[in-house]
Amino acid sequence: MAEQLRHLLFVLNPVSGDIDKDKLETTLQQTCTEHGRTAAFWHTTGEDDLQKLTQHLARQRYDAVFAVGGDGTVKLVAEALLTTDSILGILPMGSGNGLSKDLHIPQDTDEALELIWDHEVQAIDTVRVNGQFSAHLADLGFNALVVKKFCEGDTRGPGAYVRIALAEYGEYEPLRYRIETDEEEVETEAFMLTIANANTFGSNVVINPNSRLDDGKFEICLVAPFPAEAAPGLLYRLYTQAFDTSDYTRRLSCRRATIRVPGHEKALVQVDGEPLELELPITIEISPQSLRVLTPRQG
Repeated sequence: MAEQLRHLLFVLNPVSGDIDKDKLETTLQQTCTEHGRTAAFWHTTGEDDLQKLTQHLARQRYDAVFAVGGDGTVKLVAEALLTTDSILGILPMGSGNGLSKDLHIPQDTDEALELIWDHEVQAIDTVRVNGQFSAHLADLGFNALVVKKFCEGDTRGPGAYVRIALAEYGEYEPLRYRIETDEEEVETEAFMLTIANANTFGSNVVINPNSRLDDGKFEICLVAPFPAEAAPGLLYRLYTQAFDTSDYTRRLSCRRATIRVPGHEKALVQVDGEPLELELPITIEISPQSLRVLTPRQG
C-alpha cells in the first residue's frame, strides 16, 4: 500500500526546458486540493539554491518534495533531501529528464502527478564525484564538453544538443585516463568516460544497460576513440541497449574509483547535467540506497 503523502513541497525551476510554467503552480495547487493534499512552493533562483533549500527543509517538514524541472533541479532537490526523511518526487520538465526516465516516471505532467496517491517508494544509490553529489550520470570527455557548450547557449532541447555535438566532433581530441577501482586498474585513451549510477542519458542513449540504481555499485563506461565511419554503428548500439557489443566500448563495475588524466591537474566533468572544473585525481564513492524516490507501482 502506498504511503499517504499529505504535505507536499514543489520546487520549481522557472527556466528549465522549453515548457511554459506560468500556469503550472495554479494547476498543482488545484490538483492537490482536489485530492486532499496541501501544496507549498519553492522557486529556484540560481543563487545558493542548495543552501537555501536545505535550510528551508530543516525548518519545515514535508512528506514528499517534488523536483519540477530537469536533471539539474532533480540533483538539487535530491541532495537537499539527504539529511531529511522526506521522499523525492519528480515532475519531468527539462530538456533531458534522464533520472525520471530510468525510474519509469511518466513524462506527462498529469500522469506523473498521480504518483502522489499511487506509487511505490524505491531507495536508490547515490554517488559523490570529488564530493559533488550525483544521483544519475557524470562524465568526462566529449559529452562533458558538449554539455558545457549546451549550458552556455541560449537554446534548449535535443536539437540544440545534437547541433553542438556535430560541431565539436571533428576538432575533439580524446584524452588518456588512468583508472583505479576496488576491482582493477586500467589505463586507456577514451573519447568519453561515463560514471554511471543509472542506465540512460536524457537523449535516450543507453550507456549502461542492465544495471540497477540500487545494487550498491556504479559503472565506469568507456567509449574508445573511433573512426567516423564507425559512428553510425556505435550510435545504433547506444540506442538499442547494445553498448557491450561494440569493439569501442568497455564497462568497469565498482564501489569506488580514482581517475587520473596524465599531464593534467583539472578536468571538465558534467555531473547530472552540470559542467564543473574538478581537481584531479577524481575520486568516486557510492552511498548505497541513500535516497528514497517515488516511482510507479510495479505490476
